[in-house]
Amino acid sequence: MAAKFKDAMAAGYALKEPGVLLGSPMDGATVLPDVRVQVALSMLSRHGLIAGATGTGKTKTLQSIAGQLSLAGVPCLVADIKGDVSGMAMPGDATNPKVKERVSDLKLTFKASGHPVEFLSLSGKLGAQIRASVHSFGPLLLGRVLELNDTQTSILSLVFKYCDDNNLALLDLKDLATTLKYLGGDAGKAALADYGGISPASLGVILRAIVTLQQQGADDFFGEPEFDVEDLLRTTSDGKGILSIVELSDVMDKPALFSTFMLWMLAQLYHALPEVGDLPKPKLCFFFDEAHLLFDEASKALMDEVERTVRLIRSKGVGVYFITQVPTDVPSAVLAQLGNRVQHALRVFTPEDSDNLKKTVRTFPMTSFFDTGERLTSLGIGEALVTVLSPNGVPTPLAPTRLVPPDSLMAALPADQLAARVKAGSLYAKYAEAMDPQSAHEIITARLAGAAAQAGASAAAQSGPTAAQIRAQATSAQAALHRAQREAEQDARAQAKEAAAQERAQERARLQREREITQVGTTVLRGVMGTFFGGGRRRR
Repeated sequence: MAAKFKDAMAAGYALKEPGVLLGSPMDGATVLPDVRVQVALSMLSRHGLIAGATGTGKTKTLQSIAGQLSLAGVPCLVADIKGDVSGMAMPGDATNPKVKERVSDLKLTFKASGHPVEFLSLSGKLGAQIRASVHSFGPLLLGRVLELNDTQTSILSLVFKYCDDNNLALLDLKDLATTLKYLGGDAGKAALADYGGISPASLGVILRAIVTLQQQGADDFFGEPEFDVEDLLRTTSDGKGILSIVELSDVMDKPALFSTFMLWMLAQLYHALPEVGDLPKPKLCFFFDEAHLLFDEASKALMDEVERTVRLIRSKGVGVYFITQVPTDVPSAVLAQLGNRVQHALRVFTPEDSDNLKKTVRTFPMTSFFDTGERLTSLGIGEALVTVLSPNGVPTPLAPTRLVPPDSLMAALPADQLAARVKAGSLYAKYAEAMDPQSAHEIITARLAGAAAQAGASAAAQSGPTAAQIRAQATSAQAALHRAQREAEQDARAQAKEAAAQERAQERARLQREREITQVGTTVLRGVMGTFFGGGRRRR
């Protein structure tokens, strides 16, 4: 059985092309140093998984693989959650008793070596500042960072569409907040006629989420100059791949932010790089530590985006490696894309751990040489079950492997040395100073100010004379009214006087006529009476 096991390992991991050495197989507790477990450089773009319980050596495996890739001229991007990957910039300690014991077991010649490292940081404190524009981040990733539901994320999509159609650059969170307020107010309702409305409740949730993110210092992460992912593909003058280590220890309390930022960088690589097909070695290897943080509470739309990116980015020459505790942390659709597997020990303390163990066992190739579940729980520190893709694309036999130690320092850089290396980095000055070009905030603010000024001018034009002029006009009008009233009263009195005079004249004429008639009558009567009585007295 031992001979068959050794022959199977030797045949399964034999290479005729350059590769990365992982270690030597173990038959029980016995190491077989004359057989090497290795993976071809050409197959490292087929993605992979490094898993295992806390303290089993996942980070050291990452260091060993990334260090060898650097020596082979392959740049790497590494997420450093705890800060201990920073030691890759310095040579390891060849006098370390554990290192000496390991290289003795494996019959290796150990050569301590540091690697060319560029430190990056989301805060700008532990490396060159990484920034992304809100626009390039996109509504899906931003919705995850803001912890929005599907409805609220769809509103973000609406806002992004409006800004694209109206040439409004969304560079930072200030641009996004200003645009949301504008579209949610009276002035923006007409602008949204062709896009749909924004409910005040959803608008309030999104704005509060933006404020919360800003209070956490996220204004440093969004803006210009935006990080150029081409800077991840650099090599040194002597052909070594530069390791871009993203120091995340100072933003560990914002897991959704830094995990989504790493995904943004992966998405940017996918969109920026051309199709290259199969290469003799990858253009870049991307190591995503604490990968479960990326998938926790991710929406279906985001998961679809991750799956699509991982599936297709291989043809761009990029290999993606997820580092996590158990394979079940990675969704099945993504796990199916990971051809290279290094599984460190699993510990079974709870029923859930037992379930995870059973599920993990089912993800490995079957073997007749040992019980996979039992082997997984009995592996020591720096040991793992390995299966990778051979150069012809066939999974290699499952190999219990004692892994090679990294050639770099297996500890964090001292703070003073880290600070010195950060400032000496070639990208530090390039991204140090933030820029604030004209974007959505400035454009919308200027438009609103111009509209307010125009409205004020129109109101002034419509209001006519000044207050003093209005008072003078009122006084003049009142005086004219009084004059008109006096003249009307005078005319009325004159007319009344004339009418009275006419009435008196008519009365006098009537009286005169009556007197004249009376006088005539009196005269006639007197004449008649005189005839009667005057003649009689004369006859006597």
